[in-house]
Amino acid sequence: MKLAEIKTILETAESVDFVLENGATVPEHFHVTEVGLVTKHFIDCGGTVRHEKVANFQLWDANDFEHRLKPQKLLNIIALSEKTLALEEDLEIEVEYQSNTIGKYHLAHDGQRFILQSTTTACLALDKCGIPPEKIRLNLADMTSGNSCAPGSGCC
Repeated sequence: MKLAEIKTILETAESVDFVLENGATVPEHFHVTEVGLVTKHFIDCGGTVRHEKVANFQLWDANDFEHRLKPQKLLNIIALSEKTLALEEDLEIEVEYQSNTIGKYHLAHDGQRFILQSTTTACLALDKCGIPPEKIRLNLADMTSGNSCAPGSGCC
């Protein structure tokens, strides 16, 4: 989800609710402790220099059980961040949330709640790092005789 998208959703939202993909909910007394601009300048295992930039939200489950973040308050935090940090509306949002360790999530919306979608690591230079592509496994019993070559036909 992009920064512009969350702003549009928050304009008409009645509440700000987050849930993990597995259905676990972020407690409703969470705090947004940071809205930031995260830039990453790195080199992948194939030697390509890369740049990434995201808007980062950090959610914190505090012991403040009376706190409820309202949509307008989050819009105000985002507006201040845009002004102060020059956040661009087309930035993807990355959410940090504490579980066993700090997890990074993509953000989606199901029409009522914000969904924290798990992220994974991957090689960005598969063509250069030497890991062979996964081969397609075929079961010989599933092959039909109509797809085979006749001896001497020159097809194989």
